[in-house]
Amino acid sequence: MTVSPNTPPGVLELLPAEQAVHDSMLATVRAGYRRYGFVPIETPVFERTDVLLTKTGGETERQVYFVQSAGSLAQGDGPDLALRFDLTVPLARYVAEHEHELVFPFRRSQVQRVYRGERPQRGRYREFYQCDIDIIDRDTLSLRHDAEVAATMISVLTELEIGEITVRLNNRRLMRSLLAYSGIASPDDQSAALREIDKLDKAGRDKVSESLVALGAARDGVDRLLDSISGRVGGLGDIEDALAELPTATREEGGGAEELTEVVRTMDALGVPPERYLLDLSVARGLDYYTGTVYETVLDSHPELGSICSGGRYDDLAGQYTSTRLPGVGMSIGFTRLFWQLREAGLLPGSRPPIDVTVSLIDEAGLEYALGIAGRLRAAGLSTESHMVPTKLGRQLRNADRAGIRFVVIAGEDERSQTEATVKDLTTGEQSLVDLDALVDHIRSRISRQEVR
Repeated sequence: MTVSPNTPPGVLELLPAEQAVHDSMLATVRAGYRRYGFVPIETPVFERTDVLLTKTGGETERQVYFVQSAGSLAQGDGPDLALRFDLTVPLARYVAEHEHELVFPFRRSQVQRVYRGERPQRGRYREFYQCDIDIIDRDTLSLRHDAEVAATMISVLTELEIGEITVRLNNRRLMRSLLAYSGIASPDDQSAALREIDKLDKAGRDKVSESLVALGAARDGVDRLLDSISGRVGGLGDIEDALAELPTATREEGGGAEELTEVVRTMDALGVPPERYLLDLSVARGLDYYTGTVYETVLDSHPELGSICSGGRYDDLAGQYTSTRLPGVGMSIGFTRLFWQLREAGLLPGSRPPIDVTVSLIDEAGLEYALGIAGRLRAAGLSTESHMVPTKLGRQLRNADRAGIRFVVIAGEDERSQTEATVKDLTTGEQSLVDLDALVDHIRSRISRQEVR
């Protein structure tokens, strides 16, 4: 029986040229995180089920992939392992387990795949990369780290060269103050209201207004609330002025406005360009574990893509695993979805081809010479493919072109007799006879020239 070779639903599988762009972008993210002092960690793809599902249930639990070996299936045992569905729960377990071995504040970055049993849709996957950063401390965590996380993400996303981005900032305490001022007083009703406000862009003002009234807010209070959160303000001075105009309760201790002011002042001190962040009081982040600063990031020229990076501050990361209070702040790029969105919109950044050079083989007599050239190029850091069996040169050139390889090194009998090689640039069509000692510099100079363009 012949089995159809189809990719499983809900995964992103790429051909080599796009895989090279994908991996180059991930490398940029990792390097950017490291440059800001975040240390990389990895956690296992699966966790113990009791750890993974400690604070979950309902829809999340229904989306978890459980792990069972054939032996345990035969014995009828329940699964004691499950694939991670995000990187936050594994982080909480990791910090609680290694609490006495880590240096705090613990500045962690993590770039790994996660798994969710969602119904596959365009741009939504069952297996996908997340790129997280978090800063965690014991007992208290300075608000300045909230600014540092945002500054890191702005720098990294800018380096991806996908277009100008803007981080939209808000504060959950400030929003709870505004909700109390509008007549929604209980914490549970406020949580529900924040989830409704988080739908404002999609659901529209009228629908959100009705939902807030149903939660107990007066109609005029809802109108004031939605008016106050409708604007977006950029630049330190304008943000400070906008916060000063909010109700007095928001500027009192615990009201949130002073926290947000400190965050934007620190971002300004960090040198973050003022056009890269905005105060946006409609950003609520529907997840209840956020307690302070919240962020959402949009691609300015393509807001229809939605948030490409989000996160916020939480009071206690690992309370279910340890008695130590571990507040933190973090942001995450849903990388696989972002990559798909950029590809669909034709916005993927350029990248060097997966292979720099292919060394052709004209005849059996030239094998040792050709392999020597390949070794020389690899030692210089150039990714190099070697032809191990001689075939027609035209076929080798066509295959290199199809694979996106720019340079072909050709060494026939004449070149070998003069310790030279011919370098053919498939991008420009140029062909040069080069001494072997100058070969590396010749190819590198042309790669650099192309990158500058």
